[in-house]
Amino acid sequence: MGDPPKFRNKFERPKKLWDVDRIRHDSALKNEYGLKNMSEIWRANEELKKYRREARRLLSVTEEERRDDAQKILQKLDKFGILKKGSSIDDVLSLEVRVVLERRLQTLLVRKGLARTMVQARQLVTHGFVSLGGRKITRPGYMVTVHEEPTIAYVRAIDLSVRPEEESSKEEKPKPDLTEETKPEEKVN
Repeated sequence: MGDPPKFRNKFERPKKLWDVDRIRHDSALKNEYGLKNMSEIWRANEELKKYRREARRLLSVTEEERRDDAQKILQKLDKFGILKKGSSIDDVLSLEVRVVLERRLQTLLVRKGLARTMVQARQLVTHGFVSLGGRKITRPGYMVTVHEEPTIAYVRAIDLSVRPEEESSKEEKPKPDLTEETKPEEKVN
């Protein structure tokens, strides 16, 4: 049986954790994509680092050794819609984090018009209102492939037309006037 495997983080913290420019950049991304915390950005960075590391390795080997492995990486990136068909290994090195964040389920819900904001999209996904190919997905960071993208739908029909400002403008019940003194009714024996 043995010991259970050690679980490792799926991301690596930045070398300069308190760098002001990095924090501003990451905060802007966090707000733009409606992310819960910085570790979601770091996770996307780590995913991108894997592809870049493999691309650098492939650029250092001979053409015969490179051919098969390069094709595998490019097919995977094409499958997720990160790179287009016909791209080269050099294009992998120029990718940015935004490209990976655009392929998240949460982002695609907003882009397709199924949610009005990123926060609403995140809430719909985590509460189980979104399906992908008939399968309910509850992870906002799920990476959607190009073939799965047209199958994004609601699990059940929901109405998102009611907005908070419309709710507050609805007719409210009139409140009783508390300035008048009301006499308690006398008990009749």
